[in-house]
Amino acid sequence: MDTDPTPTSTAARRRLEEALHTLAVTFRGMTAIPEEANCTCHWGSEEEQALLKVPDVELDPDLLRRTWLAIDWTDHGAVMRRILPQFARELVAGRAEACVYGVAEAGGSLARGHWQRWPERQAAAVRDLLDAWWTHTLTDPTPPVPAHDVLAVCAEASGTLTPYLATWTRTTGPVSDDHLIRAATEWEYDLLGDDLPWKGNWYDTDRDRLRTDLTDWLLTEASPRLASAGAPDELRRRISLLALHDEPRYTHPDWPGHRY
Repeated sequence: MDTDPTPTSTAARRRLEEALHTLAVTFRGMTAIPEEANCTCHWGSEEEQALLKVPDVELDPDLLRRTWLAIDWTDHGAVMRRILPQFARELVAGRAEACVYGVAEAGGSLARGHWQRWPERQAAAVRDLLDAWWTHTLTDPTPPVPAHDVLAVCAEASGTLTPYLATWTRTTGPVSDDHLIRAATEWEYDLLGDDLPWKGNWYDTDRDRLRTDLTDWLLTEASPRLASAGAPDELRRRISLLALHDEPRYTHPDWPGHRY
């Protein structure tokens, strides 16, 4: 008998917990650089700044948020390594409150830290955390963070959608398909306007490539699943319009009348 390659929610949850543990062990004892400084008028007090130079002290939620959202650290990578175990726990639990552009900003913060250039043990821990979080999300009927938001974080952090869309292709079943219907519903307005449907690390990411990869995946891999999963006909017609460009799209009888 063939075995089902789709991970169960329990197995995926166990892997996520292991990834969080590995992250905590890997980044234990990390601190910001001694000379790290930030604006006390806009970021926080000198006492709060000093906490970043002490290892393994939990930050209060507001301080944690201000820390990962700040874009002007001297060594952003060192600051991220300092807060990463706590930040990751808050992120996967849906408690990492963003500021303006939504949770995708969390991925942008990781990207600013250039985590893929860190020593391989550290980079592997981050990479495994992102992959484990994404896999678990696709198998959880009610994840703390919706699948379309988790995908945005992973894409912004990694600068690519390819491995995460490949995981979605492999992860089949009603739960994954329900996430797909919700995601496509969230995405269709922006994609029909030729824009990526989330904001994030816009100054350092090839947004056109991400949008193209997402659109191509929706048209090829996702469309048959939307049909078999019972997605609304109207949504499926809107997704199919992504195959058209410029005037043929906007003048098509199925054009929903969106204005941009």
